[in-house]
Amino acid sequence: MSLRQMEYLVTVVEEDSFTAAAELLGVSQPTLSHQVKALEAEVGGPLLERLSRGVRLTPMGRAYLPHAERAVRSARQARRAARAAAGTEGGELHIATLHALAVGVLPEVFAHWRRERPGVRLLVREYATGDELCERMERGVADLAIGHRPKDWPGPVAPLGREEIVVVVPDGDPLAGRKSIRLEELADRDWVRCALEPVVEGRRFLDLACQRAGFVPRDGVHTEHSSTAVRMASAGAGIVVTPAHVAAGHGATAVPLDPPWHRELAAFSRVSLTGAAAAFVTLLSRTARLDRTAAAPAAGA
Repeated sequence: MSLRQMEYLVTVVEEDSFTAAAELLGVSQPTLSHQVKALEAEVGGPLLERLSRGVRLTPMGRAYLPHAERAVRSARQARRAARAAAGTEGGELHIATLHALAVGVLPEVFAHWRRERPGVRLLVREYATGDELCERMERGVADLAIGHRPKDWPGPVAPLGREEIVVVVPDGDPLAGRKSIRLEELADRDWVRCALEPVVEGRRFLDLACQRAGFVPRDGVHTEHSSTAVRMASAGAGIVVTPAHVAAGHGATAVPLDPPWHRELAAFSRVSLTGAAAAFVTLLSRTARLDRTAAAPAAGA
């Protein structure tokens, strides 16, 4: 089997269509179909089920696809890394990150990068949760990931600093002028809950933290995204805990917790950080607005 055949299969699955994949790859549809069938013959069974609209992986295909994706993306990553390391115009750096970090931490860093290295283009993939980010990085979706420090990651991990977690309240709230607030003081408040809350010890972190503070949080609104939760809290639908950079990005009124809550951020990769990836981590460490004091217990770590 060839790398090109694997690339054909991966593209067909990504596009959910032989026609669209052939157009994207610049080959005829019969050629594409022939190569996929040749790959299936070599692995010993069908990888795709051809449907009237689209395709579907067979059980054998589901087992094979992650390995094909890693091979294809590793080859693409090798080409990108070599070109970026040489400073070649047209080089690319693919970055995977969490949506909240893409909105709150990375824009200024990207602006610095474009001024300093205009020949290396940045491509960003955003994910909702840390588990999804790690899973996609294991499959080789990007050259570099920026997220919360992963546990038991097999590749290089570069610590970046910590994000502070704050409580967002509406303007004019009695808490708005406080320098800090203890969690137990919020026992009688309604909460805006977000589907992206971290899970610790099998439970959502806020539930666990509030239990330790002696109360059960009273849920008022459930949302899917942190940005929506912040806007809800600012409007008075309840209070919410969120990273300080997310609150600042929405102009929200935020109050730090006492004792402070932090989460450690890190850059991580499947291979050694060299070339453009290493340069980006250096820039991120220098310019990102993160707390770099000695680490304290992290919220949701």
